[in-house]
This record gives sequence, structure tokens and C-alpha cells, in this order.
Amino acid sequence: MNWSATIEQTLLTTKANIARFQGQFPHVSHGDGKYQLVNHTDWTEGFWAGILWLSYEYGKDPDIHHAAVQSVRSFQERLQQESHLQHHDIGFLYSLSAMAGWMVEQNEDARQTALQAADLLLKRWRPSAQIIQAWGPEGDPENGGRIIIDCLMNLPLLYWASEQTGDPHYAAIARIHADKSRRFLVRGDGSSYHTFYFDPQTGDSIRGGTHQGFRDGSTWSRGQAWGIYGFALAYRYLREPYFLDTARQLARYFIDHVPEDLVAYWDFDAPQQQGEPRDSSASAIAACGMLELAQHLDESDPERASFQEFAEQSVISMANGYFTAGSTEEEGFLRHGSYFVRGGISPDDFVIWGDYFFLEALMRLDGRSTGYWYERSL
Repeated sequence: MNWSATIEQTLLTTKANIARFQGQFPHVSHGDGKYQLVNHTDWTEGFWAGILWLSYEYGKDPDIHHAAVQSVRSFQERLQQESHLQHHDIGFLYSLSAMAGWMVEQNEDARQTALQAADLLLKRWRPSAQIIQAWGPEGDPENGGRIIIDCLMNLPLLYWASEQTGDPHYAAIARIHADKSRRFLVRGDGSSYHTFYFDPQTGDSIRGGTHQGFRDGSTWSRGQAWGIYGFALAYRYLREPYFLDTARQLARYFIDHVPEDLVAYWDFDAPQQQGEPRDSSASAIAACGMLELAQHLDESDPERASFQEFAEQSVISMANGYFTAGSTEEEGFLRHGSYFVRGGISPDDFVIWGDYFFLEALMRLDGRSTGYWYERSL
């Protein structure tokens, strides 16, 4: 497949979207092919910034560059105001905006913004429970001891902050949280819980559960994908073999439970049948995670080739059957993403994180970029 030609098609949509969005940020669509726009009130704004930086890296378009730089400035203002940042998704927001701006252009203001964001994320550390609390204020009766698998993709901001500052505290906290996630979110067969609850005072484990999955004991496919990529990145930074083994486990389970076209249903325990929502975003994330995972395996390891091959074939399937192929009418890249199926929120729509990870996967396969989760020299 011609990866470059596919990337160039995404640029057509992105250029049209810059004019349409006018500095706001796409979130999800609602069945009409148009993105709902938000203005720094959600957890997803970083994915649009990441698309802008990837697009600029590829084509060096000055209009895209201007939009990327402006987006980082808006993230700086959000951080100064601490607006809608009372959650762990600070990593999603600032890795793909400020960290990206630093990595692409060595912009010191962007670097300082990312480090300040890492400091804010550390405020969600709960020493008594030994977790980074996902949602809600400290002491929240529902969420005070809750972690979710998505947080693994927020931890790179902390790993990176330790490298940048020489202060091991950021990475030490991230390591404890990643290890606790491995022990309690990942089940023996390689499947995963979306969330897990601990006693906020003692740290004692209570139960696994879900927020967006089919049921508490099911395997939400996007959560499984976050786990593949998140544990592979934990290995990249920390070099603990058990993180690599966990990423392998999760990847095997994902591969074994997708349908023939390699694009996952929204939950692996939901009915795997025609009419049940897919989640193309889960497959895009998993493809990036498997490409990352394959990099860390020895060339003689047979799973290296199988993970690489699965990721490539999955991206080809998405490009052939789910991609809007440069449309300037539809605002997303990937059709058939799902946000919150049980809640009836965008169950079969564009979701901006799916677009970001699809483009990142294309850029990885084309040898252009590995995204903004770590410094390129690592």
C-alpha cells in the first residue's frame, strides 16, 4: 500500500477542517459527518493538535504550522487557568500539543508548558492508595480510589518529565501506577478491565468494573488497545521485561478476537454480529501499539513479524473500508468509531482520537514519525 498517498489524502481533510474549526477543537460527530466542536472543555483537544503537528511534519505546510502553533498557545492559556483539568487526561492533552511542539521545533515555551502539565498531573497522585486517581476530586465517594486503563497513555508525560528535568519522582510515580495497572487491570487470559476500584484510604483492591464497556467483566476493545500501547511505552521508558510481556499478552488477545476485516467491535464480549457497533478507533490505537511493541522485540522473535503484519493489514483494512479518503465534506478520517455505546453517545461516528491514531499509524508505516509519546532519540 502507498502510505504516503494515504497520508496526503488526510491532509486534504485537515486543511479543510482548519478553515471550518476556526481555532476550536473537534470532539465526536453525531451521525451527520460533522464534528461537534469544543473549546478546551474536554479531554480530547490534544488529538487535533497532534494531527496538526503530524500533518506539518509530513508536508511542512505553513497554514498547518500556524494552526499547530496557535493550538499550543491555547493549551498554555488553559493550563494557566487550570480550566477543565481535574482529571488524569492531562497527558492526552499536553503530550500531543506542548510536548509535540517541543519535539518538532525545540520550542522552549512549549517544553515548559508540558513540564507544568506534568506537575499538575502529579497532583492526582494518591499516596494512601498508591494510584493516580482518574476522575473527580480527592476524596470523591465514587471515584476516589478508581483507576482506568486509559491512564497508561497519560503516563508518558511523566516519564518524559523525569528525563527532561533529571528528577526521578515523575517516573517513579508513573512506574508504581503502571505496575498496579498491570496487576489489577489485566486478567490471566490477556483480557482487561476498563476500570478498577481501590479503597482510597488503605489501597486494598475492591473490584474491577467498566464505564464504557458492555458489562463490568467484559473487555472493552478501546481499553484493550490503550493497554497494548501503554504497556509497550512503559517498557520503552522503564525497560522492565514484564511490561513488554504484558503488552504482548494484550496484543495476542486483541488479534484473537477481531472479526475477519481486523477492525474490532466496540467490546469483545458484545454480540459479534452485523449491526453491532465497531470501534475503528480501537483498531487504530492497537495498530500503533503493536508497531511500538514490535520495535522492542528481537528480529528472531516470531511475534515481531506477526504483530507488524497484523498492524499493517489492520491499517490497510481501515484505509480500504473505513477511511473517508480525503473528503472535504466529511470532517473525520475514520468512519465507524464509537465513543460511549451503552450511553448512546456517538456509537457509530467520527471520533477525533481515532483520526489521530490512524494518522500516527500511517506515519509510522511510512517511516515519517512515531508520534509524540517520547523523544525521537530514545
